Amino acid sequence: MFPKTGNKLPKRSERLTEADYALAISEALKAELGTGANAAKQIQRWTGTADRTARNWLTGVVGPRGHHLIELARESDAVLAVVITMMARPELALAPDLHAVEVALAKASGAFEVLRRQRTGPR
Repeated sequence: MFPKTGNKLPKRSERLTEADYALAISEALKAELGTGANAAKQIQRWTGTADRTARNWLTGVVGPRGHHLIELARESDAVLAVVITMMARPELALAPDLHAVEVALAKASGAFEVLRRQRTGPR
């Protein structure tokens, strides 16, 4: 007999369905790439998949599996955000934002340094 750990399985209605998954990935891809032929071609470049597969992902017929999902999340911030949201792990969503803040601070720091040097003149 296993000890009770207090963890409960999610209710059936809270579980992610395959259709919801495919639709969420589709919406993320369309938001980032649009709906034209160029969108499918970009997905093909990112993942190495066939045109039909890329179009199926864009239309939400099916969603990417395994390494294709990882390749999409690596290339697309929108797909990464959707995956993190579907995992119900909001703390992970901060990582890309923190990186963007670090980059912005580094740029701002460089700009302040240039302005300071211009103001004080060469030494």
